This record gives sequence, structure tokens and C-alpha cells, in this order.
Amino acid sequence: MPRVSFRQVLLIAFLLIAFLLGSTAWRGVQMLEVFAAESRDAAAHAVQLTSAIQLVGERTVDMERSARQYRVLNDAALRERFVIARDEASSALAPLRPQLGDRVADWLGAAAAVEAELGNSALGPLLEALANLGRVNERLALASQQALEHKNQALLAALDANRARLGLQVTAAVAGSVVLALIFGVWLVRPLGRLERSIEDLGANRFDSPVDIRGPADLRRVGRRLDWLRQRLADLEADRQRVLRHVSHELKTPLASLHEGIALLEDGVVGPLHADQVEVVKILAESSNVLQSRIEALLGYNAAAFDARRLDCGRVSLRDVLDRVIREQALQCQARAVSVAHEGADLSIVADAEKLAIVFGNLLSNAVRFSPQGGTVRFVLTRSEQGVSVDCIDEGPGVAHADRARIFDPFYQGSRQPDGARGGSGIGLSIVREMVNAHGGRIALLPSGSGAHFRVELPHEA
Repeated sequence: MPRVSFRQVLLIAFLLIAFLLGSTAWRGVQMLEVFAAESRDAAAHAVQLTSAIQLVGERTVDMERSARQYRVLNDAALRERFVIARDEASSALAPLRPQLGDRVADWLGAAAAVEAELGNSALGPLLEALANLGRVNERLALASQQALEHKNQALLAALDANRARLGLQVTAAVAGSVVLALIFGVWLVRPLGRLERSIEDLGANRFDSPVDIRGPADLRRVGRRLDWLRQRLADLEADRQRVLRHVSHELKTPLASLHEGIALLEDGVVGPLHADQVEVVKILAESSNVLQSRIEALLGYNAAAFDARRLDCGRVSLRDVLDRVIREQALQCQARAVSVAHEGADLSIVADAEKLAIVFGNLLSNAVRFSPQGGTVRFVLTRSEQGVSVDCIDEGPGVAHADRARIFDPFYQGSRQPDGARGGSGIGLSIVREMVNAHGGRIALLPSGSGAHFRVELPHEA
């Protein structure tokens, strides 16, 4: 369905699933209605059958009483009462012929036999006919009870069959809905997953893979826009690298000539210099060195910022990374008699070990550089619900309040510098922030009574 949009696919999937579940529910309602109607009919039939049998039993007693009285009194009114009771019982039995045909015929035959014996002078045959009528009436009542039980059993059997059939239909509908949801879900999730990976590639400056999104029409359009963005970003990145190379070349070439000219002046090749000229040459030499260091810092910062987006993540022990950083800077620490320690449990996260080594290495280098002779630098490791925190605390002069807002800006150097130390490039903390942000974390300068207190917060998964 290449021309169908994402929303249309969702609507189709919803309608199909709703149709399956709705049709099953409607079928269940119909089954319940049929069962309710059958239950009502069964209840009405049971009432009718019970009333008829009860009436026949009462009329049978009336017939027996009238027959006995007629034999004793020989009164025509009593015989008429017998006939009326028989007719009422016959009328009550008429609707029962389809179900109790044999038993109804037996009762009518027994009643006719009693009526035939009314004109007979002998008492014995009449009593026998009345006894037979009583037995037939009992069998009729038993047959009606059995008919009701059979009806109830048939109704329960139909209920069980309908329930089983409804259960199968519900199971089939649910299974069909799950299958449809999986089919449409996979068909929709796969392009969304490719979109997510493409966006991650763009964020990581990986522009070599074309963005090819298949699926609904609107997602395909988004894929084409992303591929256009990929090409645009690749062009911009190439332009940026080209500009940096040109700037580096255009600045370094005259800077090299400037260095060479200053060296010639310092060596006195063009003649001896008096004191003021020597002072000017020193200023030129220092300024050219600062300019060269700034150019190298600019190139280094751009290279580090670009490299920060390329993470090679794996399971990393933060204590192992800190131990490595401390070993690599052991000489600098010994030169200033600075002791370095880390506290807290060993924490493990998914991150790029090399990038974390650069982060903690820059923090440790700054802390040692600003620490007093014989000072202490502490790394404190803690775990939280959001991730892990690594605090770097030194005993130096700390960061001035006016510098706190810009301390992470590239090439910015705080006002508090160690005595006699050469100024740094001002990109160390900027690189730290770039690499921490690339891991989805954050770095902050916390208030501290003395010294500097930096906190690096990293998520469990990078």
C-alpha cells in the first residue's frame, strides 16, 4: 500500500480489529438473545404443562368422586358432573398431545372406560376402571415431569454448545486481532525504527549512508526530507572542514614567516638591537606564540567536538577509568605533591571509555594545575535513579563568581589563574562538556566553600 498514509494505515488497522471484535460481540449478543427467548419459552411451557397436569389431577379426583356418588345415588346430575370434569380435563390435555400423545391417549381411554362402567350394575369393574384411571394419571404426571427435565437438559446442552462456540469465536477474534496488530505494527514500526536510526546517524555526523524509508506514503516523504537534510549537512560539514583547513593554511603560512622574521631579529642578523627594540621583539615573539597556540586550540577544539559525536559504547567501569587517568598524570601530581583519590562504590555504565578518559583527564589536569602544593583532589562516585554522578573536588582558589556563567565556553579563561603558570588554551572544559553531552549527560559547576567542585552526571545507558 505505497500510497496509503500513516494515519490511514492506523485507521484501517483499527477498523479491522474493531470489526473482528465487534462482530464477535454481536454474535455473542445474538446467542444470548436466542438463549433468553428459549428460556422464556421453556418457562412458559413448564408453567402451562404444570398447570395442565395439576388441572387434570384435580378433575380426575372430581371424576372419581362423581362416579362413586352416581353409583350410590343414581343421580343424573352426578353423571353430568362426571362428564363436565372429563371434558375440562380433555381440554387441558389437548395442547399436550404433541409431547405426551401416548399418555394423553391412555388417560382418555381410561376415562372412557370409567364412563362405560357407570351404566354397569356390577361395582367391581367400575372400581377397577377408577383404579386404572388413577394409575394412568400418575404416569401422565411422571411423563410431564420427564418432558420438563428433557427440555431443561436440551436447553442446558444448547447453552454449553453456544458457550463453546462463542469461546472459539472470541479466541479466533482475539488471535486475529493480535495477528493484525502484529502485521500492521511491524509494517509501521520498521520504518519508524529506520527513521530513528537515520536521525541518530545524522546526530553522530554519519552522512555516508543514504536514508531510504519504506512504508506509508507520509513516512516515505519524511525519509526523502531526511535524505535531503543528510546531503545538506554533509555539504555543510565538508565546507566547515574545508574552511578550517584553508584558515589553518592561510594563517600558519604568514605566521611561520612572522616566526622566522622574529627569530632573525633576535639573532641580530639585520644588525644589533638596542634595549627598546629587544623589548618589542619579545612582545612580537610572545604574541606570535599566543596566536599559534590559539590557532592550534581552534583546530583541536573543532576536532574534539566532531570526535565527541562518534561514540564507541560498551560496559565501562568508572573506577577503572579513573585509575587509568590517575596513572597517566602521576608525574604531574608528583611534581606538585598533589594526592588524588576516588571514593564510592565501583559503578558500571554503558559509555565510551576513551571519551570518559578524556573527560576525567581534563578535570584532573585542571584540578592539579590549580591545586596548591601538597593539595588533594577527590573523585566521588555516587548512583542515583537517573544514572551516576562523578564529582571532582580540588583545594584550589575555585572559580570566581563572575566566571561561573562562562566557564564552559570555548577559549574562555577564568580570572583566577595559578601563580607563575602559563595560560591554557581555554578549551579543556569545553571539550569536557561536548563529550558529556554526547553521552546524554551534563556537567555542572557546584557551589563550594573552597576550591572547585565539578559534577558529571551520566545516564546508565548512553
